[in-house]
Amino acid sequence: MSGPVVGDDGVARCPWGAGSEVYRAYHDDEWGRPISGESAYLERLTLEAFQSGLSWLTILNKRESFRRAFAGFDAEAVAAYDDTDRERLMADAGIVRNRLKIDAAITNAAATVRLRESGGLEEFVQRFRPEQHAAPVTIDDVPATSPESTALSKALKKQGFVFVGPTTMYALMQAIGVVDDHLVGCHRRGSDRSVTSGP
Repeated sequence: MSGPVVGDDGVARCPWGAGSEVYRAYHDDEWGRPISGESAYLERLTLEAFQSGLSWLTILNKRESFRRAFAGFDAEAVAAYDDTDRERLMADAGIVRNRLKIDAAITNAAATVRLRESGGLEEFVQRFRPEQHAAPVTIDDVPATSPESTALSKALKKQGFVFVGPTTMYALMQAIGVVDDHLVGCHRRGSDRSVTSGP
């Protein structure tokens, strides 16, 4: 079992956040912090879907290219993408070139636009915040899914979203601070809960 790891800077972090500088920056500055705004939510949802089956480091390293390719995750702009845009994205080495995931990003942008009629994507996701969440002591205590992530997955699918399985939605909930899965003893656990904005 693995608890927090103390880095060469003397700071205790979750084990995954103590490796590369890219991981460390993401762990310290973003993961587990609340976000605000439709584009911020769509970005995280899209990147979590693209990450499925891949290293998260791959996604982080390509993040700026994703932002350029998907119009800063402007839902209306992405929802309007056509076959020409799909081919452009398939030829873009800066992102993960997976046709199913590219199609999913476009589908989910359109679903995000539709959700505006009922409060928007941010409000929708926040409805599934658990009332209580156990503080993990080791990485073995961190679940892959939760009842809430399963319910969120089902609810989003009913709204027309795809590539939003329970595991992917739990990862989203972790990333945006709906649950705090920084380990007990990690310097980020329960610390700065300020809201960050989108791209």
